[in-house]
Amino acid sequence: MDFYKSQRLNLVFLIFLFLIGLLFSSCTRIKYIKPGYIQTGKASWYGPGFHGKKTSSREIYNMHDMTAAHRTLPFGTYVIVTNLNNEKIITVKINDRGPFVKGRIIDLSYAAASALDMVGPGVIPVRIEVIQEISPSLNSQNISVQVGAFTIKRNAEVLKTHLSKTFSDIYIARFKTPHQTYYRVRIKAESKQKANNIALKLQKVGYNVFILEWQ
Repeated sequence: MDFYKSQRLNLVFLIFLFLIGLLFSSCTRIKYIKPGYIQTGKASWYGPGFHGKKTSSREIYNMHDMTAAHRTLPFGTYVIVTNLNNEKIITVKINDRGPFVKGRIIDLSYAAASALDMVGPGVIPVRIEVIQEISPSLNSQNISVQVGAFTIKRNAEVLKTHLSKTFSDIYIARFKTPHQTYYRVRIKAESKQKANNIALKLQKVGYNVFILEWQ
């Protein structure tokens, strides 16, 4: 009788340990990610001069929101940012591109910078970690390379015809403002790497291009 009672207690204990293990492993997956999605480097911040303007994701920048700019992470990605000087931690959403200064890996909104106590210093060392469960995949973005923008549609069509000798998936995006209509010549790309290759090839022959991304 004591033997069976002991076996039952052991079984209950093992089940308890298993459930605790599941609980902690699930919490770990939400907060931490595999090493390939962790970066360390310098963070800067931007504020009043950009407040109310469109970001690269086409959202309106609000310096009081917890957002940030990153050079490559998909728009809508949520990252944990740790100030390595004081270990303060925040979570921000990536909705813009930048910073374009060597050594800097993320550009924080004023609100995010304030929460990390970095408004005064301006630039601090940080670690960023992607929260995968609530972030889009790295391949979820639509990517195009914009080669030219014209107010005369015929000029856009001529450029499109010229580019079609070398590239495929070329299209003209029409953009209308209250005062003017613009015709923007773009090349679709399957990935960020392919977009970079297209952009570099065009820059070598004198085109002023830039890469667009959206969800």
